[in-house]
Amino acid sequence: MPSDRSWFEGFPLFGGVLVFPATAKTAAVRLGREAVTIRQWARRYGVRVLGRASREVVYDFADLATIEGCIWRGDDVPDSPEGRDALRARLAAAA
Repeated sequence: MPSDRSWFEGFPLFGGVLVFPATAKTAAVRLGREAVTIRQWARRYGVRVLGRASREVVYDFADLATIEGCIWRGDDVPDSPEGRDALRARLAAAA
């Protein structure tokens, strides 16, 4: 990866945070879950919504993946997208 961070050019920023768009269907395939589970997480945890693609809601995949990781590890899921952003930053710094 280039050190100048140009590799993520074209990906959207939301409040200064890099986001990766995904519908419930695409996130479900990537996470090995059902789309209905992704939609339930979105409602329960207030997942960051990026917009709509036709009739489907587009979510921040990184936010959904963080929720998946918390559930998989047995950790509490942070209440807000910002809390999950902070958790990702702490985990990345620890790696």
